Amino acid sequence: MDDSEKAALASFSAEAFSYLSLGIAVILLRTFTRTRQVGITGLTADDYFMLLTIVPYTTETVLAHAVSQQFNGLTNSGMTDAERAALSPDSEEWAWRVAGSKVQIAGWCMYASVLWTIKASLCAFYSRLTDGVHGYRVRILTGYAIIGVTYLVVILTYLLSCQPFSHFWQIYPDPGNLCQPALSKVYVLLSVTLNITTDAYLILIPVPMLWGTQLPTFKKLTLVVVFSGALFVMAAGLLRGILILKNPVDGPREGSAWAVRESFVAVVTSCLPMIWGWLKIKLKPFLGSLLSSQSKKNGPEPGSIMLGDTNDGSAWRSGNRTHTTSRSITTRVMPAAERSSSDLSLNPKALGGITKQVAISVSSKKAGDGAEAGSDRKVHTQLKLDNKWS
Repeated sequence: MDDSEKAALASFSAEAFSYLSLGIAVILLRTFTRTRQVGITGLTADDYFMLLTIVPYTTETVLAHAVSQQFNGLTNSGMTDAERAALSPDSEEWAWRVAGSKVQIAGWCMYASVLWTIKASLCAFYSRLTDGVHGYRVRILTGYAIIGVTYLVVILTYLLSCQPFSHFWQIYPDPGNLCQPALSKVYVLLSVTLNITTDAYLILIPVPMLWGTQLPTFKKLTLVVVFSGALFVMAAGLLRGILILKNPVDGPREGSAWAVRESFVAVVTSCLPMIWGWLKIKLKPFLGSLLSSQSKKNGPEPGSIMLGDTNDGSAWRSGNRTHTTSRSITTRVMPAAERSSSDLSLNPKALGGITKQVAISVSSKKAGDGAEAGSDRKVHTQLKLDNKWS
């Protein structure tokens, strides 16, 4: 290995640990903002899933560093048959290639664990976000099922696609593409396909709800971008797969670099919806006019309450009289883009200007006029609440 290759590997290690440090900092910032909002006891599944991500994320980075620095980026792939036959089992390069291949398997498992733990966190967040909104429970439960099944399929494929298992690090004779973890087409195609599929499904949960709000177009687009960060993860994963398959020699090394970058992008974009309010406060001095733009439409301001009274009239019957008054209260909750981050968690149902309609009907029934003199009139009052989220 020449000096330029060694310098490239050293540069990659510095880049990988820089991404790791920034990624963990973002996760801790997310946890800090959530703790300030709801307290430690108020943390929910999405918060714990995101904290759990730190474990495979750190392991993935350490393994990528080991492959590049300790084993010089070598695996049992990228060799001709003549090179395989000429390589001595007692040589240092043989040991590097065997160890590098083993680390590649673990690295792929950690890569999937990072992405799928983040997917679980997002699904849990959307569950909290849409709690009480009609029609979303089935989507959330389906999302959990898809995430669990696809993760199991990916991990089992990583571990069982080559049999016997020891062929994953066999050098001579050539074990074939299925047993070369750094270049396995099954690894690459399955990971890219299931990663893109699950991310696309998760994006389709909040975006239609956000787009259906009464926010100004710019704010709608801003929220859609914030909640569609998985698009960048999908692009990074696709690029990683192309690099690995296109270049059998340097592809695995570049693929490891892009795996770390993809994990970093996934961490940041998944935390962004939760720290968006904090970022708005910090960016307001620079983008104040954009972040505080108001809708030009006529109508109530976000957070206002509209009251409308309707009288159904009075119905008089012999011996009884009934008077019914129906009052409809429509509350439009302030969207997340117009509130601080603390408001988002205190009332997670309110994201994006979700409307809740509460219809209150009060019926009063009095005793007939023919009651005995001096007797107390009985008044029967019935209160009916009808809640509806839209």
